[in-house]
Amino acid sequence: MPKINIRPATALDADLILFFVSELAKEEKAGHEVEAGRDQLVKSMFSDHSTCHAVICQISEMPIGFAVYFFNYSTWQGKNGIYIEDLYILPEYRNNGAGKRILKYICSLALEKGCGRVEWSVLNWNILAIGFYAALGAEPQKDWVRYRLSGNSLNKTALL
Repeated sequence: MPKINIRPATALDADLILFFVSELAKEEKAGHEVEAGRDQLVKSMFSDHSTCHAVICQISEMPIGFAVYFFNYSTWQGKNGIYIEDLYILPEYRNNGAGKRILKYICSLALEKGCGRVEWSVLNWNILAIGFYAALGAEPQKDWVRYRLSGNSLNKTALL
C-alpha cells in the first residue's frame, strides 16, 4: 500500500483546492453551482480572519484529495466541534485508505482541540459514501433536517 500523507493546505494550494471542489461538485451533479474562484478561496480560506481550514491528501507527494473543515459549537456539550464541509478523493485513488486517513487526521485534531464531535453531510443517494461512513461507526442524524438560506432568501431575511 502506498504511503498516504495528510498536510495542512496553504494559499499556494488554492488552484488545487478549486480543482477538487469542481470535481466534487460534478460528482454531486452540481458542477454548475460552483461560484468560487482562486482569489476568493485565498481570501476566505487563508486570510488572518479565516474561519475554515483545509488539508491535502497526497500519495508520494502527488495530491489525490482534500478536505475543508471549520469549528462549530455545541451548546448541549459545551464544546467546540468540527464540521467537515467537503471531503473528496479522486476516483482512481479510492479504496486505498485515503478517506480514512483524512478522517483520522480530522478526528485526531478534534480530540487535540477538546472537541466533542465531528460532523458532516452526505447526499442521500451517495450509497458508497454512506457505506464508508457507516463502516467507521458514523450514524446518520435522522431527527434533524438541515435548512439553508442563500441568494434572494438570505438577502430578504437579512432585511427583515
